[in-house]
Amino acid sequence: MPIRVDAYIAGGLVTGVLARSGHLRDALEGSPSLDLERASWLALGQTAARPVGEVSIAIDDVLIAVADVDPTIPTHAAWHALEVDVGPYRVTGELPTLPGFDPGRALTRPSGEFVTLRDVRVGMRDANDPDVAIGHHALVNRYGVERVSADLMLGFFFPGAKMDDPDPDTGDAIPVSV
Repeated sequence: MPIRVDAYIAGGLVTGVLARSGHLRDALEGSPSLDLERASWLALGQTAARPVGEVSIAIDDVLIAVADVDPTIPTHAAWHALEVDVGPYRVTGELPTLPGFDPGRALTRPSGEFVTLRDVRVGMRDANDPDVAIGHHALVNRYGVERVSADLMLGFFFPGAKMDDPDPDTGDAIPVSV
């Protein structure tokens, strides 16, 4: 069954059909490029997409990927609300952890380049436009994330990202002014 994919990159959005069988995560984690067929390109700031046929996007260039099928997620996950800045995008959603997860004592670290989020909304970082729901699940390139705001210390999920300081009274993240 063909899988429709939306791939958000720094310059815009590529939409197409996965050129190989299997899951989107397998294509992102097991290949140096994301190959899409029957693709269209929507550049940032444009209102109409144009057909481009077949495209091959380097995996490191994929910031957010959304498929029209649900990914495999932990069965009994605890979900944590977060907001991340990745490339020109601001993404809100929820990140799964296993019940009882304690980031200060965790021995296991996430593997792979992409983390799963659910109930995902995307907007432009520097715009006042409202966020747009892009899917029930999305895969976010954790190495491309520049800022994280969450109710839990998630630094090792997003190496190199700036973590917003939590409110000492409530534990909620407070955006740090730059």
